Amino acid sequence: MITFREIELEDIETINSKLQSQNYRASDLCFTNLYAWGKKFNTQFAVTDDWLFIRFKDNNGRNSYLKPIGTGDLKEGIEIILEDHKQYDTVFQIRGMTKEMVDELEATYPNMFNFKLNRSVSDYIYTVDKLRELKGKKLQSKRNHINRFIRENDWKYKSLTNNPELVKECKAMLDKWMELNKDEKDPSIIYDDFATTIMLENFERLKLRGGLICVDNEIAAFSIGEPLTKDTIVVHVEKAFTSIHGAYNIINQQFALHETEGYTYINREEDMGVENLRRAKLSYQPDILLEKYNARFKE
Repeated sequence: MITFREIELEDIETINSKLQSQNYRASDLCFTNLYAWGKKFNTQFAVTDDWLFIRFKDNNGRNSYLKPIGTGDLKEGIEIILEDHKQYDTVFQIRGMTKEMVDELEATYPNMFNFKLNRSVSDYIYTVDKLRELKGKKLQSKRNHINRFIRENDWKYKSLTNNPELVKECKAMLDKWMELNKDEKDPSIIYDDFATTIMLENFERLKLRGGLICVDNEIAAFSIGEPLTKDTIVVHVEKAFTSIHGAYNIINQQFALHETEGYTYINREEDMGVENLRRAKLSYQPDILLEKYNARFKE
C-alpha cells in the first residue's frame, strides 16, 4: 500500500517531474495550486516510479482523488488508489476529470463509471492573442474600460518576474484589498488570502511570474501566474481595487502582453460557482471551457 503525506515546498521537484508528463491544461495539475490550497483541502500526495497520486477532501469532507498522473498502465494506477480508499467509509470518487481523462478512464473501465459535470470547477481558457488584443464587437466594452483607465490615470506596468522587492510590496496591497473586502459573503476569500500569501512569500521558489499596475506610484492591481503546460500559462491570482475604474481589465491585458511570450493559451482557472465571477469570466469569451467531471462507480 502506498503512503500519502502532506505536500511541502521541498516536494516541488518530485511533483513537477510527474506533472511535466501531462498536457491536460487543467489548473488542478500544478504544484502551486496543490501546495497553496493544500490546507483547505487536506491535499496529500504519493509517488511510484510510474505515477503521481493526489488525495484530498472535497467541500463536504469526503475522500477524493485526482486521476493518477504518469505514464504507466492506468488500470494499475486506479487499482492502487482503490486499495488506498478502503480505509474510508465514503464513496470512491475521482474529481476534476477533463473530457480527455474521462475518455481514458472509460477506455480502461468500460461502462463502469458515472461521470457528472462539475461546472463550478471547470476552467476558462483563452488564447493569449485574445486577451492581448481584445478584438471584435463582443470585447468592445473591455477596450472601453481600458481606454477610460488610460485616460484617467497616471499609470505604469511593472513586472514581478525576478523582482523580489516588488513582490513584497504586493503583500501590503493584498492586506488593503482584504480589509476592503472583509464583508464579502464568499467564505473562500479567507483561503484565497492564505493561498495568495503563500505564493507571494515563495514567489521565486515556485518559479512564478506576474506583474502589477501602479497608479500615482501606488499599487492598484497585481497578477500572479506560471507556465502550466508547454502551450498554456495559468493565472492563479488577480487582485485590483474596484474603486479605480478598469483596474481589473488593465492588469488582465498587461499580464497577457508582458508575461506570456511563447505560449498560446491562458488558463484563468474556475469560477467556484460564484455568479459574479462566472459572469466576468464568460464576458471575456473563453475559447475553451475546460469542463471537469466527477467519476464514481455505477451502482
